[in-house]
Formats: sequence, structure tokens, C-alpha cells
Amino acid sequence: MTHGSSDDEALRNHFRPSGPDGQLAREDFTAERFAFIEDQVRKNGGMPLLSQEERDRARADFLAHHTAGEPLWVFGYGSLMWNPAIHVTESDVALLRGYQRRFCLQLMMGRGSPERPGLMLALDVGGACHGLAHLIAPESVESETNILWMREMLSGAYHPAWVDIEIKDRVVRGLTFVINHDHPRYVGWLSEDEVAHRIAQAEGLLGTNRDYLFRCARLLEERGMADPYVQSIHRRVEAILSHTPEEER
Repeated sequence: MTHGSSDDEALRNHFRPSGPDGQLAREDFTAERFAFIEDQVRKNGGMPLLSQEERDRARADFLAHHTAGEPLWVFGYGSLMWNPAIHVTESDVALLRGYQRRFCLQLMMGRGSPERPGLMLALDVGGACHGLAHLIAPESVESETNILWMREMLSGAYHPAWVDIEIKDRVVRGLTFVINHDHPRYVGWLSEDEVAHRIAQAEGLLGTNRDYLFRCARLLEERGMADPYVQSIHRRVEAILSHTPEEER
């Protein structure tokens, strides 16, 4: 795959995460970065983003149901597992019933482009899903949910939801982000072959779509939560790459 013009490289450097191993850091979630994303969305004819006021209102509405002075659990099922980019006091393997992870959210930036759109995991209805539950300390709920809303609620493709999270022998009430079926980026349940072909080809300013898949698959296996769906997509992408010349990836 070609790397584009010097202008593209300048944009990539501006957008590149500052954390180790290409991961996002808390410091990446700034007003300047958001303005840059907004500008890129406009230039690429993408979906309009939520305004700061809309995000603040949605977060306030959600936290109105959270008891002040209490910690907050957050259920991660995709990159929030391996790259939470927020301060947490502990993380545990967890189970969420009633939802399952699917590559059903189209990705035009980050790890995709308008020419080669990628796919991101989201929670859709049905089944159950293993993931990691992160605990935010009471004094950090305000600051860390602000980062989460900048990260997960840019376009309104997700709904923040209160859910029951099973952690070992207990059930806790917490936050997760569920796909918004009415959002234009929701593509429904594509075949695994279609998902694999999109992921194998997509790349954006944050890197390749397949790197996102591989990191998720590796984390799930390492924590004893191997997901048959993710494993199947992983195998299909590896098969595609094995027959793709390096310069075309």
C-alpha cells in the first residue's frame, strides 16, 4: 500500500497516538485534536459530529443516574479492553448478557478511509459478550467520563447504556456503549467474508484496521475469553493477507 503525499504524512503525524506501541493516551483527547477530527470529517464528506454541547448534555443525562461519590464500572469489548486511555483502579474479566460484539460500525477515519472504509466492533443485541470491566475511582468519574465521551460519542454512533456486568461471583451496574441502529454508520450484520475483506484492506491515520482486529483477538485469548466470531474473522483476514503481496497491503 502506498503511503500518500507529504501532506498525508503531516496529517498522520498530527493524528498519531502519543501512547506506547501506537496506543491512545489520555493526553490525546484535547480540544485541538477534536477540532482536527472535525475538520477532516468535513473535508471527507463524513457524517456530522455531535457538538460539545450535545456531548456534555448526553453525559450529564447519563451521570444523573449515577450516585455522586461512588466509583463507576465501564465494560470494554473492543479497544477499551487493550487501550482504555483512562485512569482505572482495577480491571477484571467480565460477562455482559443480552449483547454480543459484531463488526457492524463503518469506519471512514482512524483505521479506515472513504476509499477503503473499515469496520469497528460494537455491541449489538442478543447473546452474551465477555470483556474487561474497568473501575473508575469516585474522584475521577468526572474527568474520565469526559474522555470517554470524547472518544466514544463523537458522532452519536453509540448509545451510552447502564448494564449489569458479571464479574466473578458478583454483579455490578456500569456503563457501556451500544450501537445506535439509527445511525448511518451502522451496517448491520455483514457476512464474515465481507467483514474480513474490509478489515484486511482498510487503513487510516491511526493505522490498519487489521491491527485493531489482531489486538482485540490477542487480548481476548490472553485473558481466556476467546470469542469464536473474532477468531473466525482473524483467520479469514490472515488467509487474505497470505495471498496479498506486501506492497498491496
